[in-house]
Amino acid sequence: MNNQKQQKPTLTGQRFKTRKRDEKERFDPTQFQESIVQGLNQTGTDLEAVAKFLDASGAKLDYRRYAETLFDILVAGGMLAPGGTLSDDMTRTEYCLFTAQEDLETMQAYAQVFNKLIRRYKYLEKGFEEEIKKLLLFLKGFTESERNKLAMLTGILLGNGNISASILNSLFNENLVKEGVSAAFAVKLFSTWITEKDINSVAGSLRKVGMDNRLMELFPANKRSCEHFSKYFTDAGLKELSDFARNQQSIGARKELQKELQEQMARGDPQKEIIAFTKEEMKKSNLSEQTMISIIWTSVMSCVEWNKKEELVTEQAIKHLKQYSLLLKAFTSQGLSELSLMLKIQEYCYDNIHFMKAFQKIVVLLYKADVLSEEAILKWYNEAHLAKGKSFFLEQMKKFVEWLKNAEEGPPTPPYPSAATTSDSREEAPSERERTTRPTGVNNMEVESSSVFGGFVSHRSRVLPPVSELWRQRNGPPRPRPAGPRTCLAPEAKSNVSLLQRKTRRRRLHKLCRNVRHQKHEVNRFHGVVEM
Repeated sequence: MNNQKQQKPTLTGQRFKTRKRDEKERFDPTQFQESIVQGLNQTGTDLEAVAKFLDASGAKLDYRRYAETLFDILVAGGMLAPGGTLSDDMTRTEYCLFTAQEDLETMQAYAQVFNKLIRRYKYLEKGFEEEIKKLLLFLKGFTESERNKLAMLTGILLGNGNISASILNSLFNENLVKEGVSAAFAVKLFSTWITEKDINSVAGSLRKVGMDNRLMELFPANKRSCEHFSKYFTDAGLKELSDFARNQQSIGARKELQKELQEQMARGDPQKEIIAFTKEEMKKSNLSEQTMISIIWTSVMSCVEWNKKEELVTEQAIKHLKQYSLLLKAFTSQGLSELSLMLKIQEYCYDNIHFMKAFQKIVVLLYKADVLSEEAILKWYNEAHLAKGKSFFLEQMKKFVEWLKNAEEGPPTPPYPSAATTSDSREEAPSERERTTRPTGVNNMEVESSSVFGGFVSHRSRVLPPVSELWRQRNGPPRPRPAGPRTCLAPEAKSNVSLLQRKTRRRRLHKLCRNVRHQKHEVNRFHGVVEM
């Protein structure tokens, strides 16, 4: 055995063969491009035939894999290299968007081709948006005519809702903005978009993606002003867009001003400083007094954490508004400003349900503080009120308005609930007779039966009505026994019932006597009798 040669170990392995279904196909758009180009050359300028060809080819060709190549061919006639130039080693077609006529009707027909293709193959929607973003970044590589056609197509697609307005982020590219390409492209795009829809639709789409405040970024930093933007687009025939941008800038300035006012109020700055700062900002931003009083009201009501209980929030609101009545008065020098404040109060009380019943008290407070005038309140009541909570607020203000119409000049003595107190928090005050009449002796210390405390006398005489009479006064006459035979109970049950009844009666009797002693003490305290 020793003579036999030992076999040396060898490295052996098993080669696994990849399944055919797991093999990844190599990305090769050449054959795909040749098929599309050949089909487009056969259909020519007939866009209806182009749409039918693309619809049928989707079953044979891999649109999902070669979506970018497909859209490059339809827009530019071939595959685009980085920068926007056509690849030289690829076949091209002369029937594409960039070689079509530069008019709105032709661009609308091309938009219909893209729309039909995306509706037929829904998975192309995302790839189409990415293609538009890429084309916008390549604007410098296109001619002016090609840019105009692409801008018109993009405006039509935005108007029809085929793509999102978020694709316009590509226009804020620094190189495009510096060369002025973005602004020129935006003029053609927005003019087509507004032609398809209107400025309100455009504004809504921009607001939805958060681009309503970014239109100034179409210009370089040294030209990024409202005046330059307005002049540029007004000269291009887009005055509606320039007005929209000016309005958006004004809204942004108002938000910043409101935020600053809330910070000043939170710090507890003096109202004179707040008034001076607000008037300076109002002049700088060219804001009207009506707009300013709305901002101030929102700031005043936003700087407090309000109580959640309706009965407490009214007192809190009255106390808080008293503190800032000077600030509100400084910006209600005009009748329109007072009316704007009234409408703002109505809207706020309607939107915040805890303030619904506080509306009248707030108005009365501001009337006493000379913030609101009689004319503004009557104007609001008769014709200028909002529809929000109309009947509820008008009913609250009815008595106060009647008093305003009938009252003479002088300090108000309102027959309406006071703004400083609420009915459920005040106790009824004693009458003049009760305040002036005082007991003169031991024998002259009886209280009239009409008193709020009942028919009790002083502690000296100790004369009280019998307990049975008090029981009757408290619980009413005894209930009659039900008709019919009585139920017979076992002796044990009778004893248990009688014991329970005795305990219940004893407990009620103790409670009644305790109430009598308490009421007697209140009578003595009310009449100033000190027990010896």
